This record gives sequence, structure tokens and C-alpha cells, in this order.
Amino acid sequence: MDDKTLQQLGEIESLKRTVARLKPAQTALVGSGDDAAVVSAKDSFLVSTDTLVQDHDFKLEWSTGFDLGFKAVASNLADIAAMGATPTVLVVAVVVPETTKISWLEEFADGLQAACDKLSPGASIVGGDLAAGDQLVVSVTVHGSLDGLQPVLRSGAKPGDLVAVCGSLGKAACGLALLQFGKDDLIRSYDDWVNAQLRPEPPINQGVVANQAGASSMLDVSDGLGKDLLRIANASGVAIEIYSKDLLGFEAMLELPAQSLDVNPRQWVLSGGEDHALLATFPPTAQIPRSFKVIGKVLAAGEPAVLLDGEPADVSGWDSVLGS
Repeated sequence: MDDKTLQQLGEIESLKRTVARLKPAQTALVGSGDDAAVVSAKDSFLVSTDTLVQDHDFKLEWSTGFDLGFKAVASNLADIAAMGATPTVLVVAVVVPETTKISWLEEFADGLQAACDKLSPGASIVGGDLAAGDQLVVSVTVHGSLDGLQPVLRSGAKPGDLVAVCGSLGKAACGLALLQFGKDDLIRSYDDWVNAQLRPEPPINQGVVANQAGASSMLDVSDGLGKDLLRIANASGVAIEIYSKDLLGFEAMLELPAQSLDVNPRQWVLSGGEDHALLATFPPTAQIPRSFKVIGKVLAAGEPAVLLDGEPADVSGWDSVLGS
């Protein structure tokens, strides 16, 4: 293991060693190494970006370099999947203190590559930037391809549509609560939940599946189920009702750690984020993919815009600016 720091090696050598951990780009005409990557585009393409800031979006006491690289890629891939498209290439910019060890950067790059390999094997990292600063910041930009399909927007839900979700709900929020509680024995006992927070595994390939099945709207649950349902409702000019009986399976997965922390698991399901599950609406005549579970229906516009069993639902969740 190399204990040299960014300051000791400098930008060029540090970047060289970090990039060496990544696989050569298979989907780019020109990958990392020039002033810009060159990527072929036969059709409309998608672009999304996201930023993770130390002590706001993650803590180094909890996350290894590998964890952070994996999470940064996973959350960005989910944005492309939520548009009903396939991720193709990513660029990664990272700001680290000068005292950061090169071994940490290599571990971070391993996490980036592992997320691509596991979640979207056709996607490649084709470049980025490395800079020194007072605080660790990671910014990822991802491109995606529609391959002839139309993008699935948040604004397409219509009254009568069914609401369905693919992936886990509340698991990452449970993991965060365990980390914040800080008891090592609990963290070890519920490592699967903790890993859902540190290394989320969104169902990336199901975005295209939902698009092909006729999804009328879709997004990924990054800030909480209730809050993201409200986003679809507002964008589409509709109301949405979900049912507690259809959330019981998600809650059951959280019961053991919830008992240990004296928390109602429904709180995590409704207002927890970062699972990056796919939340979609489908016309009632659509053949909903088996990977999606129906949890509600779309109604005509009304107040409140999101209901749980006929009553106002919890639409609080994570605010990326306020941090709550």
C-alpha cells in the first residue's frame, strides 16, 4: 500500500495512479487522457450530474474510499435509469485535501469501477478531474442513451394510472439511522441495512424495462417516497394515493433494526431516501413488469396531492440544500 499523499506525488502522478484502477472505456471513441473524451451518439442522449459533499452527504468516519466511489456512481446511474434509458459514460471530478493518501484515491477508483461492473456493466468512466481543497467533494456526470425510446418524464402521470415501485424502500434510511446511533454491535448485526446506505444497489436495468412496458412517469426515490410522489403529482398536475397494506412488505424488512432503535419502520419507508428505487406510474392497461410492486393509484388533481389510505401522507424527506 502506498502511503504517499497527493501533495507528495502531485496531480499528474496521482491522477495516473488513480485512473490506472479503471477499465478502458468500451463505449467511448476516446477515453481518459485527452482534454475531453469522445463519445459516439446515434440518437438523443441524456446528461445528469450530482455532487456529494463531505459532512453533508457522507462522513468519512462511516464511508471508505471504496464506499464513496460506489455510491457516487450508483446514485448517478439511477437518474438515467429513472428516465427509462441506459447509462453509457461517466466523468468524475473529485476534490481532496493535499494530505489524502494515494491509496485512498486508488480505493475510491476501485469503488467507481465496481459500481459500473455490478449495476451497469456497459457503462464506462471516460475522464474527470482531480483537485486539492479543504474538503472532500465528489461530482459525477453521467450520460445515457435512449436507443430509440422516448424519455419517461415526471410529468406524464394521468388519473387512473397505477403507481408502482421497483427496489427497496427505507433500507438506506435504516442504515443511516444505525450509523448515526453509533453502536458497533448493532452496525455489525445489521450490516446489510448499513451497506444499503453506504453502497446502494438501484435496479438500473429496470428503467428501460419500465419504459418498454409503457411507464407514463418515473423517477428514482432519492429523497423519500412521500416527497418523490409529490414531485410526480406536482409535475403531472394530479394527486396520488398509496395504501399502507402495500407497504407492509417493505416495512417487514425493517422490523428487526426498527425494534432495536425504537423506530416505526413506516417512517423510513415514507420519508427515508437514498435507496434509489424506481418509482413509476403505468396506464391501467399496461403489463407492469414483475419487478415492480403496485402501491397505489393516480387520482385527479386535489389537495392534498399525496394521500395514504385517504389521509394526508408524510411528504417530508431529505433536502439536499438544508440537509434535512
